[in-house]
This record gives sequence, C-alpha cells and structure tokens, in this order.
Amino acid sequence: MSAAPASFYRRTADALADARLRGAVGRVTASVRRSRQAALDRLPDADAWRDHARQLRAHTIAHLDRYLDELTSAIEARGGHVFYAPTAEDAIAYVTDLARSRHLKTAVKSKSMISEEIDLNARLEAAGVRVVETDLGEYVVQLAADHPSHIVMPIIHKTRGEVADLFRAKAGATDADLADVASMTQFARRTLRPEFLRADLGVSGVNFGVASTGTLCICTNEGNGRLVTTLPRVHVAMMGIERLVPTPEDLTVMLQILGRSATGQNLTVYTNLINGPRPDDESDGPSELHVVLVDNGRSRVLGSELAEILYCIRCGACLNACPVYQEIGGHAYGSVYPGPFGSVLTPALRGLEAFHDLPHASSLCGACRDACPVRIDIPRMLLALRADDAKAHHAPWWIAAGLRVFRWVAVNPRRFQTAGRLTAKLMHATSRNGWIRWLPPPLSGWTSTRDFPVMAVESFQERWARRSKLPEQKPS
Repeated sequence: MSAAPASFYRRTADALADARLRGAVGRVTASVRRSRQAALDRLPDADAWRDHARQLRAHTIAHLDRYLDELTSAIEARGGHVFYAPTAEDAIAYVTDLARSRHLKTAVKSKSMISEEIDLNARLEAAGVRVVETDLGEYVVQLAADHPSHIVMPIIHKTRGEVADLFRAKAGATDADLADVASMTQFARRTLRPEFLRADLGVSGVNFGVASTGTLCICTNEGNGRLVTTLPRVHVAMMGIERLVPTPEDLTVMLQILGRSATGQNLTVYTNLINGPRPDDESDGPSELHVVLVDNGRSRVLGSELAEILYCIRCGACLNACPVYQEIGGHAYGSVYPGPFGSVLTPALRGLEAFHDLPHASSLCGACRDACPVRIDIPRMLLALRADDAKAHHAPWWIAAGLRVFRWVAVNPRRFQTAGRLTAKLMHATSRNGWIRWLPPPLSGWTSTRDFPVMAVESFQERWARRSKLPEQKPS
C-alpha cells in the first residue's frame, strides 16, 4: 500500500483528462447507485437494519481484543491454525515460510483486499510460488500488470474492448473467444479451471470472522471462492483484525446490508461459511487451514479519533456515491483503498507523511456518510486529518506563505478594507464581462478549468454606510 511515484495532483489531472475513464466510471457507479437504492427499498425498515449494523460494528471494535481471542480459540479447536501478524512483513513471512515448508508451488487466489494491502503476490512470486488470481476482475488486472481501481469492481476503469485486447495479447484468445461478453467469460473460465486443479495453495480473504464459532464467511459473486478454499491442500485465509462479528446471528445482520450496499443484490451469489480444515476421515477440502490475522497499523487506530473507520465492511458504497471518485476513478488515489473511506484508512494505517493529499480529495458533501450501510462519519474524520495535516505543515510553501499574508491582512480591519478595494479594482481592470479567465501560477490551478467571478467594486460595509446616510423613505 505504498504511495504512487507521481503526485496526487498529477494523477488527478491525468484522470480528468481521460474522457474514456470518466465515462466508464460514471456509468458503472450510477448504475450501482440505482441498484443499491432499489435493494434497500426492498428491505423492510432498512434504516433500522443499518442502525443495528452500526451498533454491532461499534460494539465489536470496542471489544476487539476479546473477540479476537474468542475467534482464535474457536478456530484452533476445529483444527485450524491462527497467526497474528503485527505488520505486513510478519504476514508475508508467515505465508512464504509456510509455502517453503510445505513445498507449495502454485497458488490460486480469490479476491482479497488485505493481500493487496501487503503486496502478497509479489512476495510469493519472489519465493518461487506461481500466483494466479481467479476472480475475473482480478485476473484481468493481473494480466494487465495493473491494480484494482475499486474494492468491489476491480476493473471498473476498463472497457470491454480493452479487456478483449488484453485477452488476445496476453492469454491467446481468438476472435471467437472475444465475440461477446459471454464468450469472453467462457474463455476465462476455460483458462482458469485447470489452475484450480493443479494448485496446492489457496489464498482467500475473509469478509467476516464469527468469533463464537470460528466460522469464516467469504462472500463472492463467482464460484472461484469455493474452488480456491476447497481444492488446494492448504488454505490460507487473510483477514484484517477488525473483520469480526460476535455471533452467527450478528453475521446475518451484516449480510442483509453487505450485498445490497455493494452491488444491489439481496445477497451475494456465493456466501461461503468455512469451519476449519477437513476432518481426518474425509477427503474433501484442504488438509490445512491457516488464518492470518493482519494488524498492520489497525491496533494503533483503535482508541483514536479515526477508530470509526474500522467499522467499514468494504461494500464500496461510499466510492459509488462520491462525486470526486466518479470523476477520477481509483488509481488517482495512489492507494489500494481508494475513495472516501480510503482517504481516511490509508493515512490512518500508514501515516500522513506519504498520503497527506488524500484527506483533501473530497468535497465534504456527505454523500459517503449517507450511503454507508453502517453510517460511518467519513467527513468528520477527513476534517480531523486535514487539521493534522495543517499542523504538520505538509502544504506547499506558497499556500503556507499565502495564508500567513492573508492572516496579517485579515486581523486588521483597515488593512482588510484597503486590500479589498485594491483587489476589486484590479479584478475589474483585468476582467471580461464580469469574469476573470486567466490568473498567473499558482492561481492558474483555478482558471485552467473554470472562470473566476469578479469581486464587487463596492463592499457590503461601504454599501451599508452609504445607504444609512440616505434620508428615510416614509410610506405614502
């Protein structure tokens, strides 16, 4: 989850200049927003479900240590192994050491944001393990040597034509294989099916871990999740330490809102409940289950003013609702976690030094808070991060200098009035039809995309003083 080499502003400018990208992201997010609303309308008293879900998340995060201990005991009682990884390096070392000790050569993966966060694929490949992404979107991303741009829909930024070209160039697809979307899907299925059969390691994410039973819940809309977790002889489940629910009954609450918020479905197509490795007297399923509980900065967020971001259930609803994300897509954020929640989570986990621009990637309109199924107050945390950013003096020198000058002018009424009059006269002298169409750098950042309105020649105070000197008009 490292910062991209280009600056946030450079990445944003590139995204805004890409009309194809903006069109693709805009169409998909608009469609998902409509589906989400329709799905919530079908749920009786949806607001009550959301309130209940928020209470569950708040309770779980407040008692996370207790529920992690409970989950660990339940998994181990069923024959599974649990490893707590304080850092990304600890998690990577555990999985790569496991692969070496078991002589595992091929890994198939279902969708896992936590493995993206710690860059597990590259490290497994470096350890001699061939890694194949089997979620269709993630498979496309892997072929393209790209990164997901959405946490639920990884290739929201790609068109059908781009995927067809990729399949032809990297996977040997024929024109018949690329005739339509159904044909392309069948081609991917034929390509991936042998990978499941030859793999000896399966890696998955975890949507929810049920503390009281040790159950791992994995929600997917493709059958790959079941193949990844049952065919290889070793299954490694990667799980952020916050992804817990206390009981199976609590899990049903979360499932009611997850699918509806993510894709507009009442329930994801495949809701898998895993309760340990296969028993010794059975032949189906993995012989080993290893659950890697990844901290990677999360325990540091607990108890802070940003702890509420750990309530997130990774549905992506805030991305689809955000007007900024709709315009720039996911790659502009330079993080595995894009959009509003990522603009809080990434600096919270990795610090503001490398990601101080992200809290500013928001209009603070509150659409993310309204869309969130557990009502996370993202705007509040973005403001808190902006305040921390200001204290750390991460702003460009010209902004800091400009604010010092403005403060010097604004605290003195005479200076403020004089500056206002001079600025208004200068603006009128350089304007056309009441608008300024060009300003010098760095103010050109505004006029490069929109005109600037001219200030009134007469200030409100001057107008008020003038009007107060006029004789009082008596009613006739």
